[in-house]
Amino acid sequence: MRREALGMIKILLPLAFIFLTGASYAEDREPQKALSKDCCQSGTQEQANLCFNGLKEEYFTTNRYSEFSDYLKTLCPDNELIQPFVSYYIALSRYSQLKYLEEKQLWDEYFAQGNDYRSEITARTQKAIDATKMGEALNLSSRFLLWQFHKGQQDTSSDGALTDLMASAVEYAKGGPKDLKPVKEVADELLRYGEKGKAKELYKIYSQRLADSDIKDEALKDIARGFYQDGNLELAQNIYDIYIERAAKSLSKEEFISQLTDIARDFSYKDNGLKDMAYAEKTFKKIESIGGENIFDEELMHLRALNLEKLKDYLKAKDAYIKFISKFPQSKYLSEAVYKVGIIYTYILRGADEGKGYFEKLTNKGPDNPHVLSSLYQLGLLAQWDGDILKAKEYYNKLVKDSENNLSDTLDMAKARLKEIEENKPIEYNLKTFIDISLKKEYVNLDVSKLELKASTYILDKGKNTDINSQVYLSPSGCLQIELQYLWSGDLGAGQPSLNHSEFKTAYSSTGTKVINLVVIAASGITERSLDFVDVY
Repeated sequence: MRREALGMIKILLPLAFIFLTGASYAEDREPQKALSKDCCQSGTQEQANLCFNGLKEEYFTTNRYSEFSDYLKTLCPDNELIQPFVSYYIALSRYSQLKYLEEKQLWDEYFAQGNDYRSEITARTQKAIDATKMGEALNLSSRFLLWQFHKGQQDTSSDGALTDLMASAVEYAKGGPKDLKPVKEVADELLRYGEKGKAKELYKIYSQRLADSDIKDEALKDIARGFYQDGNLELAQNIYDIYIERAAKSLSKEEFISQLTDIARDFSYKDNGLKDMAYAEKTFKKIESIGGENIFDEELMHLRALNLEKLKDYLKAKDAYIKFISKFPQSKYLSEAVYKVGIIYTYILRGADEGKGYFEKLTNKGPDNPHVLSSLYQLGLLAQWDGDILKAKEYYNKLVKDSENNLSDTLDMAKARLKEIEENKPIEYNLKTFIDISLKKEYVNLDVSKLELKASTYILDKGKNTDINSQVYLSPSGCLQIELQYLWSGDLGAGQPSLNHSEFKTAYSSTGTKVINLVVIAASGITERSLDFVDVY
């Protein structure tokens, strides 16, 4: 393969550095003999890396790591230019060998030779680092390998190795045109290891260098879309931001809004697939700033409201649903939107009077509407909690009548509340506790910020399972473990979680919007309350 065919991104030529696991050497050359000769005759770092990578492929494909390492130690000792590459590839070979031994559970060699291999990794990578300059491709490769090794060993050297790796990556990215694939690969690995901040820094550098090139807008968008499809949302967003800034200057208003809409749809909430609700809302705001609220059609406005709901930004979700109700009074999503506004007002924003108003809006709808039945239940529940038993029975009995012979989760709950009234009993403890905390003034400091609920599937068919999980965010207490109680209530469906269950599996036998409530209690008292919506169709 000719050197000029090596450019991975045309606009970032001519550095032909192939990073760690790069492409194999040209297949039309006599493999090892020709490669060895080329390595010995290398006059540049690019030539050396190319042929050494080819040699590596010859050995690594058959897992001959020790053989490769031994071979490199005898390769052209008189050529000083290639000695750093010899050191690096010996270290890489030993690192790969240890990984292979672990994977195949070849413990005899692993325990007998492992320490020697580890010593060789650190010594050889350091030798390669000392022989190269910060910002050179081999220096970056060596520091990357050294950090991976220390990170995998979980030793105290990993932090220092990471600092050096970042410095090398930043320095490497400076200067003239070059292949920035190594910077991306380092960022990818940092992200995989949970170093999100560091990864984001390198992704930003990578994206900006791409933007500074003469790449066309459409190609830039395609690259961003490709990273999105690969699941690299951080990098996709960085490049989309650059594309959006460019497209705002080059596209017509209609074309620009169309492009933004596609991006917003990609990142919006979906049960299955890639999403980032915050980035989607950022894009929706951009659309609104350009085209105004009237630019949103029914589906897009509902998607935005749903996306805000799943982002748990309930105040903005409520506002979005109210706008949707006003603009699309005949929508198939109308009852769902009205009911959700009622729930958010009542139990999130502590506005029971406003919430009742929205529940009342649905009581004159047809009895076959599940949100009508749920609204009747909520009105009955709030009346029962207020002590207005006659009003509560009126709502519950209407619900039972409207349900006819149609069995439903909501009907079962209404019958349970009627039984409490008949037997002169209080509302079921978990449910009453949730309402108390949501509506009583003494609990106003609890703002649902310390408790998050998540469902594995939010939009599901009848009978389909979904997993409900909770995450409590508490301040450090100095204790090793805090014992918590979980008071689940609301539309629990087939699930029956106990006090010590922070999660449970459930399914629903009827359609509609299901509201799952949770109160968490610690030894010190009530910690927080929250709720979540699941839509069954």
